[in-house]
Amino acid sequence: MTVPTRQIRAVFDDETITVYQAYRPEIGDAAAGLGRFPDWYRRDRMTWIKPSFLWMMYRCGWATKPDQERVLAIRLRRDGFDAAVRQGVPSHHDHDRYAQLADWRRALEQSPVRVQWDPERDLHLRPLPHRAIQIGLSGSAVAAYVDEWTVDITDVTGLAHEIHALVTARDLDAATRLLPPEHPYPDPHGDASGGGR
Repeated sequence: MTVPTRQIRAVFDDETITVYQAYRPEIGDAAAGLGRFPDWYRRDRMTWIKPSFLWMMYRCGWATKPDQERVLAIRLRRDGFDAAVRQGVPSHHDHDRYAQLADWRRALEQSPVRVQWDPERDLHLRPLPHRAIQIGLSGSAVAAYVDEWTVDITDVTGLAHEIHALVTARDLDAATRLLPPEHPYPDPHGDASGGGR
């Protein structure tokens, strides 16, 4: 089956969707221990959430890059996630959505959410033809993410290391079986087919 170029794929249920982030141990350990972000979590900069486990692995180098040694699975309320996607503005000028560059720049200034589509990755972290979504949150969106949308937080660093060890050992079948079961997610804009665009 052909995967649409742009399609949100994620682990989700009726109420929640799982996204991933990687942090240095102090933040990751504290958040996983509390099941939420600690009070001292910095809210004054953009934070990027990723529903794709393998894109997260590409970004953090299987939890080996400096300040990204802890991978967290964050379960969010779907209504919060959907609201973020709906108000998101592309990180780069999208001629289909904003005919005029000035309109896009104005939208960037007004929205606390960025949306970016990057090549999805395979188990070897090579780019695939279809893309995975990243969502950047700032300002009021970070506050909502931390205080309202987050249901719980789990440390999945061990899973990342286990899958990476299997890939290194060339046991791709076993590695694939351990991957979080991501499925097409209903488009927050209203396309129930799974968000293909």
